[in-house]
Amino acid sequence: MRVLFVHGAFVRDGAWWWQPTADVLERHGLRSSAAVLPSCEREPRGDLHDDVAAVRALLDASDEPTLLVGHSYGGVVLSEAGDHPAVHRLVYVASFLPDAGQALADFGPGEPPPWQLSHGDGTASVREELVRPLFAQDFDDATYAAAVDRLAPQNEVVFGQPVTNPAWHAVPSTYVVCGEDRATPPDKQREQAARATDVVELPVAHHPFVTRPELVAEVLLQTTT
Repeated sequence: MRVLFVHGAFVRDGAWWWQPTADVLERHGLRSSAAVLPSCEREPRGDLHDDVAAVRALLDASDEPTLLVGHSYGGVVLSEAGDHPAVHRLVYVASFLPDAGQALADFGPGEPPPWQLSHGDGTASVREELVRPLFAQDFDDATYAAAVDRLAPQNEVVFGQPVTNPAWHAVPSTYVVCGEDRATPPDKQREQAARATDVVELPVAHHPFVTRPELVAEVLLQTTT
C-alpha cells in the first residue's frame, strides 16, 4: 500500500505541506508521495484536466494499491482522477466532492470569496493578510513563514471546470471533517461528507496534516486495513 497526496489550491510544493504526516506514516512502514499540480506549480498554468492527468500519471506508474488523499480543491482532482485500478480508497480532507456536472464554483455563492484576490491575468491567489486568521490559525511562526513562502497563484479556470466522472460513486471514500476550520466552514464540510462512504470529524483547523499529523496519519492507517 502507498499513499498519494494531492494538495489544495493557491499553494505549491505539495510535498512540504504533507511532510509532517508523511513522516508519521513512514514510521509505520507506509510510503507516500505528493503530486505536482500544473494549475499552480508550472508555467504556463494548466487547468483541472492537467491536474487530473498529473495525478493519473503517478497512479499509472505503479499497480500498488494506493490511498489517494486530497485537501480542499484537491478533492475535486481526486473525484475526477480517482476512478483508477490502483486506487484502494479516496480520502477527502476539508474537501469538495462534486457530482457529475458540478464544479468547485458551484459550492459557493456565485462570486469569489473575500479572501481570494484575482490578478486580472487569469490567475488568483489568497490575500496574504487573511491566510493566518482563516487558514493557519494554529501554525507556529516558523511554520507560518514557510507556508507563506509556498503560496502560489492558481489558474482561475479550474474553479469553473466540472467533474465528469466522480470516482466516489464507485470507489470507497473517507471524509475528514476539520471541526475548527475557519476557511471551509465545518457545516459545509459535513454536507460534502454525506456523499462519502465513511466520515471522521477531528478538532482541527484547515491544515491538520501540517499541525496535527498524528491525527491525520491515524485516520489514514485505519483506512489501509
